[in-house]
Amino acid sequence: MLKSEKVAVVDAIIAALKSAETYYLVDFRGLSVAEAVDLRGRLRQSGATLTVVKNTLARRAAAEVGLQGLETLLQGPTAITFCADDPVAPAKTLQGFIKEKKKLAIKGGYMQHRVLAAAQVEQLASLPTREELIAKVVGGIAAPLYGLANVLTGPVRGLVVALDQIREQKAQAA
Repeated sequence: MLKSEKVAVVDAIIAALKSAETYYLVDFRGLSVAEAVDLRGRLRQSGATLTVVKNTLARRAAAEVGLQGLETLLQGPTAITFCADDPVAPAKTLQGFIKEKKKLAIKGGYMQHRVLAAAQVEQLASLPTREELIAKVVGGIAAPLYGLANVLTGPVRGLVVALDQIREQKAQAA
């Protein structure tokens, strides 16, 4: 690889590291081209990208960006998953792919200015997605409001039932 090509690759990695808040590093040993394409497609659906990197160039890019601690994860064949918004969905996608294909291994990750171990990435994968969390919060807010509305309509409902019974009694008496 020419020096100009290496500089371009390092610049691309720097741009990706700066644009993403969360990254997961994986060992892609044993992954076929078709499986890699499948994984990239799945990750794209969850808002992430997968890039195979050369460790020396990735170390250089990480040093230029100021990331500490990634050096230990940049050993052996490495691919980096750059997460755009939701860090949980790509972690779930990686975990699902690992369970299905049994070929990929998570080395670790980087989130909120700290390095994550592989076990921590697996814990992230077990969390509900952002949409699920929002739905739970909305449901939690709506439940008491629904109960309040039900309680407030109770006396009116009782009055309507009582008036209907009086009407039925007068209709029978007449």
